Amino acid sequence: MLCEMTGRQPDAALYRKTSQDFARKWMDLADDGDHYRLAFDKAGTWSQKYNLVWDKLLGLNLFPEEVTRKEIAFYETKLNEYGLPLDDRKDYTKLDPLVWTATLAGNQSDFEKLIAPAYRWIDETPTRVPLTDWYDTVTGKQQGFQARSVVGGVFVKMVADPAMWKKYAGRAIGSQ
Repeated sequence: MLCEMTGRQPDAALYRKTSQDFARKWMDLADDGDHYRLAFDKAGTWSQKYNLVWDKLLGLNLFPEEVTRKEIAFYETKLNEYGLPLDDRKDYTKLDPLVWTATLAGNQSDFEKLIAPAYRWIDETPTRVPLTDWYDTVTGKQQGFQARSVVGGVFVKMVADPAMWKKYAGRAIGSQ
């Protein structure tokens, strides 16, 4: 961590402890049995916890694997024809967070279950524009955006796979 690299170990320890405390508090407040809530005070609400991918990729380990296992199992029950909605309020999703969420899966089979509807959507979408990242998971129709740089977020699975990362990072370094 940066604080540790700059000789600020006491600050690093404090930030780490605070982060761990907040993660535990979130788990307690958001626990809804078979998943974690979108809104602490509203039972039955849910959302993709896509930003947990950074806890995994950065090796922070603030959240136990139980959190992602529970979420992935729940998400598999919420899949629509063309993917997993962002949350329980609407049927739309965003492609990059969907891939981040799938990357949280502990195994390839669960990853593929979450990604397969998005592959189907890419093949069947009635909207033929440069890849949109915001679409309806029931109709497949574009909701707005197109050709945005955030679509690069779909490569997060490659970053999460050490062998794949090494393979392509090596190519980039070798081409300089």
